[in-house]
Amino acid sequence: MSVITRSLEQFRPHHEELRQRLIRVFISLVVATGVTYIYSESIARFFMVPLFDASPYLDHLVYTNLPEAFLSYLKLSLLVGVVITFPITLYQIWMFIAPGLKGNEKKFAVTVVFWATLLFGAGATFAFFGVLPRMLSYFMSYAGEQLEPLPKFGKYLTFVARTVLAFGLSFEIPFLMVMAGKAGFVKAQYFRAKRLYFYAAIVFVAFLLTAGDFMATALLAIPLFALYEAGIFLTALFGRKKQ
Repeated sequence: MSVITRSLEQFRPHHEELRQRLIRVFISLVVATGVTYIYSESIARFFMVPLFDASPYLDHLVYTNLPEAFLSYLKLSLLVGVVITFPITLYQIWMFIAPGLKGNEKKFAVTVVFWATLLFGAGATFAFFGVLPRMLSYFMSYAGEQLEPLPKFGKYLTFVARTVLAFGLSFEIPFLMVMAGKAGFVKAQYFRAKRLYFYAAIVFVAFLLTAGDFMATALLAIPLFALYEAGIFLTALFGRKKQ
């Protein structure tokens, strides 16, 4: 029996366990998406509130392709389903890798999952209730008697989802910097020395996440600069405690 064959035989029990857990995640996602689709119109109306509040000229959205509304509701339901099943997905991943971790590694993994989830939720909430209304107010300020806004339903939902996702991920920056410092990979001085390079990278990533919209890029990049500086401070603080 070759080495590859023996390795495959040894991995077979883990492969079966991984397959079962992936099936559970998939089933939970399908169920959550199906249930969410029933309430997709109410969820969509909730997402439209910031847009309607931003302009007195707008009280409805439009769609120009026949299947656009159906596909938009379906994508919205899938997105909300992913968020709902996120704890289940983390639990299944945890149950798969936990037997191979040591006691201190398990505690560290739980800490990582907890804070990563909390910060992502904080960033998404800040984006929807804090940043999104201001962005929409600016964009809709161009509307008037000579210029009528006709936002498309599908593209608006995509814009909201992209904005919320971008800010949710951006709020992970200080946490990742602190974790890198605690693991001994880098020190706070490194982040200070490379500040300009990281700032340039932040602007570039913000530009990609906002699909090239300069106003949205600025609204995303400025909070990222503040989060980066907070990451430097926390990395130095926890570094001194460790010493």
